Amino acid sequence: MHIKNFQFSFKNHNFEDYLGENALKKNNMARKAQNKKKYTFIDLFAGCGGLSEGFYRQGFQAVAHIEIDHSACDTLRERMRHYGYKNAENEVIEADITSEDTIDKIENAVNGRTVDIIIGGPPCQAYSTAGRVRDKEGMEKDARNFLFESYVKILEYYKPKLFVFENVTGLLSAKVKGKPILPMVMSALGRHYNICNDLRRIVFNTADYGVPQIRKRIILMGIRKDISSIEISDLYDSIKKTHYDPEMSEHERKGLKRYVDVHDAISDLPFVLPGQDASTDNYVYPCNNEFLQAIGKPGNHPLMDHICRKHNDTDRERFRVMIENHWSFGEMRRARPDLEHEHARVFDNSYVVQWWDLPSKTILAHIHKDGFQFIHPDIAQARTFTVREAARIQSFPDDFVFCGSRGDKYKQIGNAVPCLFAEALARDCRLMFSI
Repeated sequence: MHIKNFQFSFKNHNFEDYLGENALKKNNMARKAQNKKKYTFIDLFAGCGGLSEGFYRQGFQAVAHIEIDHSACDTLRERMRHYGYKNAENEVIEADITSEDTIDKIENAVNGRTVDIIIGGPPCQAYSTAGRVRDKEGMEKDARNFLFESYVKILEYYKPKLFVFENVTGLLSAKVKGKPILPMVMSALGRHYNICNDLRRIVFNTADYGVPQIRKRIILMGIRKDISSIEISDLYDSIKKTHYDPEMSEHERKGLKRYVDVHDAISDLPFVLPGQDASTDNYVYPCNNEFLQAIGKPGNHPLMDHICRKHNDTDRERFRVMIENHWSFGEMRRARPDLEHEHARVFDNSYVVQWWDLPSKTILAHIHKDGFQFIHPDIAQARTFTVREAARIQSFPDDFVFCGSRGDKYKQIGNAVPCLFAEALARDCRLMFSI
């Protein structure tokens, strides 16, 4: 009788629903625990750490970086110390990734820890369209064409669950001895990983993710083939656009925020003239828009690297005329032949004003040689971007410290992955780990 009544009570209290609720609670608890876990990554061809920054911001833990540039390595170490790492000297490896002892050096840094994801991308000069135009042989003999093999070698050694491989869209058309590079890259990456073969899906514009810059890049991601719980399509589907860019149609813009423009990104920074340094230990950050809130914090903090190059009077007049008339460089040359450059100019984009109401054009590593393609839109200042303004356009946090000379800093910024876009990728990877 007691047993019957007991069984009856279960039925009356809908025991099946109770079990379902319990399972749901346990699943949610497991998911929360999973989300708190510190997933680890190695950053190859790390540069100054733009891609790493996105992963730091999403709670990932770096176990090793490899980079050949000395100043960039100093920057990486400085940022690791900012995040509380005690062994930055060892975990940033300043070395040629093609060296025979590279894996030994990485092993020493990893120190027995699991590697959950490998991120990075080989230097883009050999794949970039501009690089091929400048080189008489179209970069076909450039050894950097095959640096992806070093990436693959380390990937196959550690066999992480996921990888993220970033590069320029020039990779779509780059060739060596008449043979396209991209199929070689995808074939190598796809030996042990499921990758996306739809070329339309692998091209991203960072402006779609809240970066104040039109910067189109290839993102190849892979899931280890023995992991059946995640489809490669899920990995790409989860990278949700948050903003629309100027090229999108009205239909494509639905549900998205307006792009972040140059005004949003840099208009709060102090007035500075060519040759001046407006850096200060006491700058009151307004953080009065969503972008500035994402990369900084309000209040009184140091303002670093707000340093402008010197410009001669003729260049400043060119800047002023272009800004006043909203002209391109080509339009200025045709309308004002007295302002023609003394050297023959091949392109009409040798001088480019970055307008207040649009995202900036792509920040290039070439900015360390000259900044004329990044002219500030304020006619009263008539100058090119400072180091900090270039960093803002790349969505680096305001507390990010760059090491080296001014030229070194520009180069690091130009080579970097925009941090907010990197964070979107990291957020996606973290989501996949929780599945």
